[in-house]
Amino acid sequence: METLINEYILRLDATEQAICFKIKDMITLEYGMEEAKIWHAHPVWFINQNPIVGFSKQNKGIRLMFWSGVDFDEPLLSVKGKKFKDASIFYQEVNEVVEEDLKRWLEKGKNIQWDYKNLVKRKGELLKLF
Repeated sequence: METLINEYILRLDATEQAICFKIKDMITLEYGMEEAKIWHAHPVWFINQNPIVGFSKQNKGIRLMFWSGVDFDEPLLSVKGKKFKDASIFYQEVNEVVEEDLKRWLEKGKNIQWDYKNLVKRKGELLKLF
């Protein structure tokens, strides 16, 4: 799956590639590649089939999104989802990616999760796992 994620990144411009490779490398160190895939057209990492973190190219820049990020209590994850518990940050330059922040968010991603895996089975009801 790493090959497909690298192919996704290589389709971006040089600045976006630098951002995405830095983010990907840090996520991979924390979560590995076993449950990483292209999901809804962009790279996403899962724990026990539950989406945790992903990134995508958008008009504002590279969006780093945590599916349960609203509960992280992190002011920099300021772009909040309207329907679910996601929170995001946008990057335009690689030097905006602060490693300490990303490491902290990735750790919180392991410990704070809503059950997106069973969202359809529960007919849209989102339950907190932990």
